This record gives sequence, structure tokens and C-alpha cells, in this order.
Amino acid sequence: MPKFKYKLIDKSGNNKTGTIESTSMADAKAKLSTGGAMVTNISVASGGDTSSKKRSKKAKSDTKSAGFSFGKVIKDEALTVFTRQVATLLEAGLPLLRSLEVMTRQEQNKRFKVVLEKVADTVKSGGSFSDALSQHPKIFDRLFVNMVKAGEAGGVLSLVLSRLAGFKEKALKTKKKVQSAMVYPFVVIGVAVSIVTLLMIVVVPKFQAIFNDMLDGAALPGPTQFVINISNFLQEQILASLGIIAAIYFGLRFFLSTKFGSRLYNGLALNFPKVGVLVKQVNIARITRTFGTLLSSGVPILDAINITRDITSNYYYANALSKIHDKVRDGESLSAPMERENVFPNMVTSMVDVGEETGELDKMLNRIADNYDEDVDNAVAGITSIIEPIMIVFLALAVGFIVIALFLPIVEIIKQLTG
Repeated sequence: MPKFKYKLIDKSGNNKTGTIESTSMADAKAKLSTGGAMVTNISVASGGDTSSKKRSKKAKSDTKSAGFSFGKVIKDEALTVFTRQVATLLEAGLPLLRSLEVMTRQEQNKRFKVVLEKVADTVKSGGSFSDALSQHPKIFDRLFVNMVKAGEAGGVLSLVLSRLAGFKEKALKTKKKVQSAMVYPFVVIGVAVSIVTLLMIVVVPKFQAIFNDMLDGAALPGPTQFVINISNFLQEQILASLGIIAAIYFGLRFFLSTKFGSRLYNGLALNFPKVGVLVKQVNIARITRTFGTLLSSGVPILDAINITRDITSNYYYANALSKIHDKVRDGESLSAPMERENVFPNMVTSMVDVGEETGELDKMLNRIADNYDEDVDNAVAGITSIIEPIMIVFLALAVGFIVIALFLPIVEIIKQLTG
């Protein structure tokens, strides 16, 4: 009998690993899931069923050939549309397999089409929809898979998918608002860099030739010499300049990918004037929306906290959710440990407390998310109104400094000519 390695979270919220003997992977997962445990990963153990290994290797090969080894390649918009359309088809009375086949035929993205074909094949061969989705974790995250699993268990898959689609639509709307607020600053910075580069490479060398002819090698003012030195470097060391820019870019990306760098960046973002308010509002809206959607779909509270924590990118909020999970596991209410974490405002903890007392925690969490989505809109508008004049002033100072530096020697030349 083949052996399978597994990782799971038991009903107490503890992580466990081990091996189990079973006739198939599906049967092993079913055995492990008894008693409220949630299997997070299962695979064939070394020395296990050879045919299973071959299937696993083939699946990995197919995934790589579809291009999924390079990170997420399916856009959030496509996944949101897929979720909404499958929910609509199920509500219309179509069987799940038929709905998946319809979605596969009409999918335009070739990579996503390959994934949907594999999902449909797994369902066709007797696997559950949640198991089929869990085989593609780079596209269907734990939130998606566990909500589908809860919907299957409760016989309300269409309702859960509809809620999931609503959640994704609202999250996508918030994300686009934040991204649109960042477009203007990046455009201004791009224009500023382009203008400064043009001045340095084209305009400054012409002025330098004039200064050499008219001043007979006399010393130039400090600002002028500084600008000319930068211009010479850009002209003579263009590859080195590009290398420095690339090194800074990739160096920052690597630094932010480290635990220390990520923690430092998250801390600065939370405490930066104006921006910190927006970061807090976006995180709270995302956390409460995710948590409320999971609870309303029937996911147990400890699992819901773990899943919400796993999709939270900010270290300080993820750390707070870990502490809250442990306290809830030990028998405390949700609002009490939340109140002790300073990343959650009093208004949020008070509304959570009311939700617990009235037995409508999921509705209260979604209401909090709605409120914070509105606050995000206002914060984005406020930050945009502040960024615009700052960027304009920055551009004016950069260009103005270069112009003044170039005209300082001209003043000296005029004095010599009139003297």
C-alpha cells in the first residue's frame, strides 16, 4: 500500500506533519480530514506508488510547459470573472462538470485554459472541486480552495462562489483605486527623469563647449562643475549608469524580499505621514472582508484566522493575527485579543465585540470592510491631492537647479565682455 506525506492543521490550530498509508491520495486526504483537521499539503512519500509519482511528475511537467513555474500568470480580473460565471452557471442549474466545460471552451487565455482543463478532468474522474483547485496553488490560493471546500461540505457551492466572486470584485476595485492613485506620481517622475537626462546628455555638453572657449579653462562655479561632472559620467559611462540603476532596483527588491527588509518596509509604510493611514485602511478592509467572507461560507473560525493571516502581506498585521489565533484557540473571544493589538482601531474591535454578542460576526466584519473601503477612497483622493503639487515642485527644482548652474558662468562671461 502506498505511503503519503502530509501537512495539516488540526482542530486546535496546531501544524502537524507525518506519513500515512492508504489506497489513494484522495482516500488518505479523507482519512486525515476526519475530526476537523485541514490538510494543507499531501504528496507521495519516497518509495510510494510509482504510478502516482509518474502522474505527479507529469502534472509538474505540464504545469511548467504551461508557464506556471514563473509565478502568477493569471490576472485577478480573469479569476474574478471565472468565479462569477461559474457561480451564475451553477445557480442556473447546470452541473459543476458541465459548467467547467463551458468555461474551458470560452476561455481565451491559453495558460488558464490548460488549468481549467486539468480541473475539469479531476472532477470528471471523481475528485472534488476543492481538491482539483488545490493542485494549482499559484492560481487558486488557500482562501479560494477552503471556501469552495466549505461550500461543497454544506451543499451551497453556488452561494459560496457568488460570495467569493463578490469578495474578489470588491478587493479588485480597491486595488485598482490604489494603483490609479500611484499612476500620476510615476508619470511625473518619469517625465522628470526624461527631461533631466535629455538636458544632461544633449544640452549640458553644448554649454560646456561654450564655457571652454569663452573662459579659457578658468574654474567654473561649484554647481556648474557638479552638473558637468554628472553629464560627462552619463555620456562616457552609459553602461555603468544603467548597471548602477539596475543594481539599485534589484538590490531593493532582494532587500524587501528578506524578512528584515519586509518588516522594515512594512513598519515605514505604517508610520509614514498620510500614506500610513491608507496602508492601515487597506489592510483592515482586506482582513475583515476576507475573514467575514470565510465565516459566512462556513469555514471554522481558527481556519479562517489562519487563512486570513496567510494572505496578509503586511508583517505587523500577520503577526497580530497569529497572536489572535492562539488566544482564540485558548478560549478567548475574538474581540479581546484584537483590542490588545494596536494595529486594530477601537472602532473595529468594538464592532467585532457587538458582532460576537449578536451572533452576526460575519455580517459585522463585512460591514467594517464596507466602511473602510469608503475610507480608502477618501484617503486615496487626499494623498493624490498632496502628491500632485509635491511632484510639480520636485520637477521644477530639478530642472531649475540645472538651468541656474548653466547660467552662472554666463553671468561671468557677460561681466568679462562688458568690463
